[in-house]
Amino acid sequence: MSEDPEVSREPVVTPVRVVIGLCLVAPFVAMLWVGSYTKTDPAFIGIPFFYWYQMAWVLISTVLTVTAYKLWQHDQRGRAAHSAANGGESR
Repeated sequence: MSEDPEVSREPVVTPVRVVIGLCLVAPFVAMLWVGSYTKTDPAFIGIPFFYWYQMAWVLISTVLTVTAYKLWQHDQRGRAAHSAANGGESR
């Protein structure tokens, strides 16, 4: 019996892909949970918490997005190497 090629093309959930997803979802959760940052204290160099918290997430989001991108590149290179080692078999 031959294996159905459609079944082998299903995306696989790996720990790396879970981390990628968490890196991309974290900023959305942090910004959508407004109740966690609707206050003025603690102020940072005279800037109310509400503002500096959001600005901090701009930088944090950048770092998380770059991390997710690098992990994705690493994952794709690993899959390509695995595919080449198995004679071009797609997974």
